[in-house]
Amino acid sequence: MNRQRTVARRSAVAAPVRAKLYDNILETIGNTPIVKISDRLAPKGVEVYAKAEFFNPCSSVKDRLALAVITDAEQKGLLKPGDTVVEATSGNTGIAVAMVCAQRGYNCVICMAEPFSVERRKIMRMLGAKVIVTPKAGKGTGMVAKAEELCEKHGWFLCRQFENDANPAFHASTTGPEILTDFAGKRLDYFVTGYGTGGTFQGVGRVVKAARPDTKIVLLEPEAASLIASGTKTERKSTGAPKGSHPAFAAHPIQGWTPDFIPKVLEDAQAMDLYDELVPISGPEAIETAQKLASTQGIFTGISGGASMAGALKVAAKAPKGSVILTMLPDTSERYMSTPLYESIAADMNEEELEIAKSTPSFQLLPGEEPVLQA
Repeated sequence: MNRQRTVARRSAVAAPVRAKLYDNILETIGNTPIVKISDRLAPKGVEVYAKAEFFNPCSSVKDRLALAVITDAEQKGLLKPGDTVVEATSGNTGIAVAMVCAQRGYNCVICMAEPFSVERRKIMRMLGAKVIVTPKAGKGTGMVAKAEELCEKHGWFLCRQFENDANPAFHASTTGPEILTDFAGKRLDYFVTGYGTGGTFQGVGRVVKAARPDTKIVLLEPEAASLIASGTKTERKSTGAPKGSHPAFAAHPIQGWTPDFIPKVLEDAQAMDLYDELVPISGPEAIETAQKLASTQGIFTGISGGASMAGALKVAAKAPKGSVILTMLPDTSERYMSTPLYESIAADMNEEELEIAKSTPSFQLLPGEEPVLQA
């Protein structure tokens, strides 16, 4: 009887398997799972779900963007074998572009501002990209300007993630329909998301609003960099790229969210009147929520994922009983090791861990003492 229960329990929690063979890694992009958040974090009386984009092959939602932009360029005849692809990025898009270039056989150059985590530089270089680090004082607009300058000089292809319509179009054809399929026959009262380029917000937003107009869309942005809340527009070049830094921008720790300008893709979404509420998220609450997702749910996401969930929990706290809320978890925690997300996470044993170690006599490694093997 006990054996039967064990087998049944294992069957109940077995992970789904993608039972097919793939021709290449890019075919595994998308179809990411949606996971319910337990009441150890979510308030009782509502259902909170997260779409886990770290299930993409390079562990972020930006895998979708990179595949979309490069495939679109190929279809338009803008790329040929051996060409060089360039992008300006805080990291996740650069990692994704490097992956797609590695698989498709393009050279890759990434421009990234100095403050973003060094892990991301190493991952991109591991994928074969050249990483050009731009000065901190230049902010996001500086890395964008450097990418443009390099492309003008060398005739390289610039992805233009912040202006490229292929970005939201891919979310409209993949991410949005995935959500509608997963919630078919079920309530979906709120969709909560932050913005980097605005691609997820625009693409998913327009699909969800068309199919389920009663679903409220909540847009999040950093409290320290409330660009949309300011009401001030970004000045643009003829390409749609920003002319300069937005006056409402201030440095914030939510990497991947809100550069120092309003992206053209996001501005286009604003014109579509897609969001019902704008909610600010502070850096500390984003970090705290990412840590709680790990320690209470076993969900391993970065600061932007913590910020997204913090927004979803704010919505949940005031939503009517029975409400169903979905948010996005854009990436994984592992590319934040050198950021404030891990400042409170020690590498060495703390006092409690040392006491556990000393509770049995063998194999002790205690500070200031000789290692003990067999007692």
